[in-house]
Amino acid sequence: MAEEQKVQIPRVKLGTHGFEVSKLGFGCMGLSGGYSDPVPEKVGILIIKHAFSQGITFFDTSDIYGPHANEVLVGKCTKRTLINGTPEYVRSCCEDSLKRLGLEYIDLYYQHRIDTTVPIEETIGELKKLVEEGKVKYIGLSEASADTIRRAHAIHPITAVQMEWSLWTREIEEEIVPLCKELGIGIVPYSPLGHGFFGGKAVIESVPANSYLNMHPRFQAESLEQNKTIYFQIGKLAEKHGCSPAQLALGWILHQGDVFIHCSWKFANTPEKESELA
Repeated sequence: MAEEQKVQIPRVKLGTHGFEVSKLGFGCMGLSGGYSDPVPEKVGILIIKHAFSQGITFFDTSDIYGPHANEVLVGKCTKRTLINGTPEYVRSCCEDSLKRLGLEYIDLYYQHRIDTTVPIEETIGELKKLVEEGKVKYIGLSEASADTIRRAHAIHPITAVQMEWSLWTREIEEEIVPLCKELGIGIVPYSPLGHGFFGGKAVIESVPANSYLNMHPRFQAESLEQNKTIYFQIGKLAEKHGCSPAQLALGWILHQGDVFIHCSWKFANTPEKESELA
């Protein structure tokens, strides 16, 4: 299968005064011209968000890029991708969510992404207080490393860890899955259909122009062409078992032992009966 290597970009000290950044930086100038025409704002945001999702936190911009347009673009991305694990922010987010949801407590509350600038012990410490106050029943983590999971669990039991897991994203099986079994933590896989890849021919034949998938390495033209052969192989296996590729992919992830998160905006895309997931 042609796929990108999922790299954990390390963080390093820049200079000797304590400033910490991702070892790989991202130069934003090209998004606002300089080398060629500026990219559309939506595309620029997708590019920066993708870089951020890969662990890049060191973005270089300037008032002369655009001019000014580049800083505006980066600023919009900063607001959209903000990760804050400070106790104050965690508490305010939880209490605001309770108000918006009209609830007295939240059953399972995730630290949605890990703030590497704040010790996980501080973040979980505040979540522990929210549990003690009855505002949260159980604590979860999303996209966390094995070390972070273990450290967090030492402060307060972690009930669930949400990670990407599918037929073509299986990196967590090496370290995260064994650790969660050891600690008694449930795993909640997201994107069980491989960002829609196993959802049907429509996705592999035409990716919508405004979709973030255009920035995903697996959906780039060359990779997608190679990955299509995988889809059709899965299709043959699914046909043999009397189901669709999507049902096969969802059935596989269910047999790993935990629940999963399946996103759909059409009723026709949701499983209609239990046998579809068997």
